Parts: sequence; C-alpha cells; structure tokens
Amino acid sequence: MKIRQALITAANPRQRTLPLQTLVDRDGETKSALQIILAEAAEAGIEEFGVVVCPGDEANYAAACGPFQSQVRFIPQPDPRGYGDAVLRGREFCHGEPFLHLVGDHLHVSQTATGCAKQLLEIAGGENCPVSAVQPTHESLLTAYGTVGGKLTGGDRPLYQIEAVIEKPTPTLAEQELIVPGLRAGYYLCFFGLHVFDAGIFDLLDARRAAAPDEILGLTPALHAMAARRRYLALTVAGRRYDIGSRYGLLLAQLALSLAGRDRDIVLTQIVGLLAHPSSGQS
Repeated sequence: MKIRQALITAANPRQRTLPLQTLVDRDGETKSALQIILAEAAEAGIEEFGVVVCPGDEANYAAACGPFQSQVRFIPQPDPRGYGDAVLRGREFCHGEPFLHLVGDHLHVSQTATGCAKQLLEIAGGENCPVSAVQPTHESLLTAYGTVGGKLTGGDRPLYQIEAVIEKPTPTLAEQELIVPGLRAGYYLCFFGLHVFDAGIFDLLDARRAAAPDEILGLTPALHAMAARRRYLALTVAGRRYDIGSRYGLLLAQLALSLAGRDRDIVLTQIVGLLAHPSSGQS
C-alpha cells in the first residue's frame, strides 16, 4: 500500500481558526499549526495534501501552509454537514487511492525518532488494510474522543483488531462495549487524530448519506460498519496527541513541542523559574 496523499479536515465552524494558530516548533521556528501538521505528513512521505475548509478561508490557509503551499489543494465544505461529510468531500481529490487522514486541530509529538504519521503509514503498508492510530485514554476523557474496542493481534506490537467503534461514549457504555484485554483499568483506546483509509470509506459514507440524507453525517458509524465488514486495525502510536481546541490545549501542545525540541533546556529553566516564583496575584 503506497500512500502519497493526505486529507486534512479543518472546516468545523467552531474550530476553523485553530490550524492558523502559531507555535514555536521543535526546531525553534515559529509556524502555524497547519504547517506543523503538513510537515509531519511530508516527513512520512506524503506528496499531495487536500485540506477541507470553510468557503472563504482559502487565502488564510494558503498563507499558513508555509513552504507546502504548492502541494496543497483546498476543498470547500459549504455547509457544516458533519465530520463524515467533510471526509466525503475529499473523494475526488483521493482518486480512489489510499490516503492518510489527519484532523486540523490535533498536533502529535513522537516519543521516538520516527514521527507518529510515519509509524502509522509503515503499519498500513505492511498490513495492507485501514489502520487508525489510538492512544490509551482515561475514562474521564472519553466524551471528547471516538473510542474503539477489540483484541490484541500484533503479538509483541501494540496492534489491535477493531471490533467496535463508538463516538464519545460514557464510561458506563465503554465498560460494557469497549473493553480491550491488556489495558489497565479505567483506560480505553481512543482515536489519535491519524488514520489510513482506502476508497472503501467513501462507499460507506455514501451509503449512510443515502439512508439518511437529511441527517448530519458522522464518520464514526461508517468506521463501526467497516470494522464489521473487513480487517480494520488500531495501532497504539509511540507518541502523544494534543487537541489544541481543548482547554489549555494550545499551551500543552506548545510545551510538548518545546520540551521535545532544541530549546528544551531554555524552556525547562524558565518553567523552573515560574514554579520557584509563582505569582500570587496579591499586592
């Protein structure tokens, strides 16, 4: 499975400005979140990018692409018809080929020399099937993420056969439907914001749209259907995801990038200084 294209969704009206936020990357340079996302995918071998945006946002996004601008095609989503609708808008761009899918409000920091996107692409290429990156996540955070249930299938690799997918489950529902043997109590496998899909995902989304044309089209039901029909894997990536749309998400992402980069010692010194002399807010 050779993957040359990436589809990035960034048209959610509540999140459309998040990929335009700027951070200091690991190399010490200031970049937009979008450019950091594009760079990770490019380092994994991606050559072309489709970015789903709200109409009218193209110019701002083009400016945020940095050196990748010539490799990016913008795909408008005129109406906020759901996450699944945003993915479905990329069908023509993908030309029937498998693709890497990323979300525009997540940044990833690898815990190894291999980037998170590349880890996923290597598994997808070797297994020749759809694969989603996941991260063990405490039950208190489940209502923010899609969550999978399944069984370990990779031997000594953290690779799972997905059997069920539920969007933002309650802890009670997760305990009933999404237990994964081997995870510590209170933790579940939640999506990481990185997926490898093939053209089959578009057929599943089309079928759901035809069955309920007036409803918001989600992605998770299509993934649940895919798990029931074919081999669909989850990989626990050696890294961490940072949802920059969550409370303090941008701050935590910046800290993670800084502590994984060339300015680690400088940042650590400044953090220690803040902790040693906290502002009490009192005169």
